[in-house]
Amino acid sequence: MRRTSGFTLIELVAVVVVLGILSVIAAPRFLGLQSDARAAALEGLKGSMEGAASIVYGKAAVAGVENLPVSDDQSTLVEGVVTDYGYPTASETGIGTAVQGLLGDNSDWKQLGLHTESEPNEVIVYSFANASEDETCVVIYRSNASAGAPTIISSNADLC
Repeated sequence: MRRTSGFTLIELVAVVVVLGILSVIAAPRFLGLQSDARAAALEGLKGSMEGAASIVYGKAAVAGVENLPVSDDQSTLVEGVVTDYGYPTASETGIGTAVQGLLGDNSDWKQLGLHTESEPNEVIVYSFANASEDETCVVIYRSNASAGAPTIISSNADLC
């Protein structure tokens, strides 16, 4: 009888399965997919804020409050969103209410109230739910003091 040498089919399949499992676990760490995903999520939030601001402005124009500054008497309230010249204010009752998913305990996002960029009712900063107050991967929503669209930037999204 001839002696066989080499690997059996079962051994080869087992090795391929083990290598496949290891590559699934290790590949994202080597390819940097996590940082790309975080940057994409920030860009998504930025896009959501831009879209929500445009929708609220359109509704404010229909209601005739697009030329009014923010006031305490709720005359610039548009469907529960506090507006300033038709755009959501930089607050939880403004852009925080306009964008679904920014408020509540189940949110993927967190307002960074102590962030260096934050200014009450002028600038609001959001980041991931597990972010610290000095996080650099943030989306900054800045209300304009006059009748103009807000400035929305995703700060350092490439460095996340």
